[in-house]
Amino acid sequence: MTADHSISTEELRWDKVPQVTRSGEEDTRTLSSGDCIRVTGVGPQHTEANRIWFGQVSNKPGYRSLPHHHGEAETGGYVLRGRARIYFGEDYAQWIDMAEGDWVFVPPFMPHVEANRSVTDDLIWLTTRTPDNIVVDLPEVEDNVLEGFRRA
Repeated sequence: MTADHSISTEELRWDKVPQVTRSGEEDTRTLSSGDCIRVTGVGPQHTEANRIWFGQVSNKPGYRSLPHHHGEAETGGYVLRGRARIYFGEDYAQWIDMAEGDWVFVPPFMPHVEANRSVTDDLIWLTTRTPDNIVVDLPEVEDNVLEGFRRA
């Protein structure tokens, strides 16, 4: 099934131009949780975007995020480099492992922890959220609660 996205010629925006965020000009004041660092490439922080956030998320070797959720935001992620694990469910007892080239969808309001499975290599994600980069930190859990997690 395909949607009809046609518009009339009067609705076309000839007065708009693409907005480029150059390397090194990303917004680094982005909400982060613990050792999970988020950098904004496209978002309301420095573009006209108001219904999407797109950025890079990274975890140093052997590090993880705090438990958190993304409020009403739907989140899509792509593992650009490294090996990831997302802990979720009651007491974060469930997990999904991912490697370079894997995609993930995280539903709104789902508590989770993002972890780098490597103690030697960085984990780099490309992540998008709608409508914005909402990050709500939850109470911290001890590392030993997260099965298989180890720090560098």
